[in-house]
Amino acid sequence: MNIENKIILITGANRGIGAALVEEALLRGAKRIYAGTRGPLLHSDPRVVPLLLDVTDTEQIAAAVATIGTLDILINNAGVALYDDLSDPSVLDRHLAVNLFGTYNLSRAFLPALVRSRGAIVNNLSILALAAFPPIASYSVSKAAAFSLTQSLRAFLAGKGVRVQAILTGPVDTDMNRGLDIPKAPPAVAARAIFDGIEGEEEEIFPDPVSAAMAEGWRNGAIKAFERQNASFVV
Repeated sequence: MNIENKIILITGANRGIGAALVEEALLRGAKRIYAGTRGPLLHSDPRVVPLLLDVTDTEQIAAAVATIGTLDILINNAGVALYDDLSDPSVLDRHLAVNLFGTYNLSRAFLPALVRSRGAIVNNLSILALAAFPPIASYSVSKAAAFSLTQSLRAFLAGKGVRVQAILTGPVDTDMNRGLDIPKAPPAVAARAIFDGIEGEEEEIFPDPVSAAMAEGWRNGAIKAFERQNASFVV
């Protein structure tokens, strides 16, 4: 997979990792980048096409499919993270609506286009999909569910020529992590590593120093082997 001349949709593209992904895709020569946001977006490069796209809105998803037509890479980056203790079901519902069902619905909607292009679905998850961080419990639950979704889609879509990749992000210096007093990677660094992983067709991408420290153990570990074993049951 080479990013040059590819058509890419990035959700949550107005800030943080999403905005950095747009800039990195431009540097790598993408043909067109659809920047999905819930509000207005201006960009000086004509290759960037702003797209009104709330991933929880089925009508906006349908309109995006009609607008885009041809697609090589879908990056499900939009997400929500709120502090909670699982005492309010509505908070969990909100996280699942965006982080799980938003990813599922976008992937399902653009699947025909991605099958035609033999493209890729890339889901921005979190290392918290592997181990929960209780202060943002609903976020952790939703990312764990989205990781399971990613693994299942990977198995089902392999025979259709569509790759499904997971970004297991650690601490990155974004609005979402503003309140955490810990070392954080710049979004541009994470974006470069993400596109390196996409181009390298890595099933799991570890794009920052904290997550990268887990990469070898994950790739050579028993759980990854178990995933491959389970995927063999898909015929």
